[in-house]
Amino acid sequence: MLDKLIEVCFKKVGDWSLVGHSLRLTLASEENSQNVLYCLVVDENPMYIGKTVQPLKKRMYGYLRPGPSQSTNIKNNAHLTNALLNGSKAELFVLPDNGLLHLGAFHLNLAAGLEDSIVRKLCPEWNLVGKGK
Repeated sequence: MLDKLIEVCFKKVGDWSLVGHSLRLTLASEENSQNVLYCLVVDENPMYIGKTVQPLKKRMYGYLRPGPSQSTNIKNNAHLTNALLNGSKAELFVLPDNGLLHLGAFHLNLAAGLEDSIVRKLCPEWNLVGKGK
């Protein structure tokens, strides 16, 4: 399924690792990009699709250090940590918004427009939408 994301220009921008039992993310690019669609990938399997209007680095910080009321961040932190503890490879892929899509004077947010469709098509295990959970 990762190939379907790469076909629409998702690119790898980071690697997840553990320092002790704490997550670490090394970003190679796009850390300040906004309006991105991102994918948490484990062993080349898309596990979670999300979008952010924040800079990517700031959004990923929520997964690294989730607050007590941030249920999605807490769950994905645990998922990533468990995957890495089990010897899996975890990566971050993104589809940046190049700002070129417009309808008249209005910018179309690529991430917002594609997220639901990609989640429905790929059914990533960690996305709860459409899974009755």
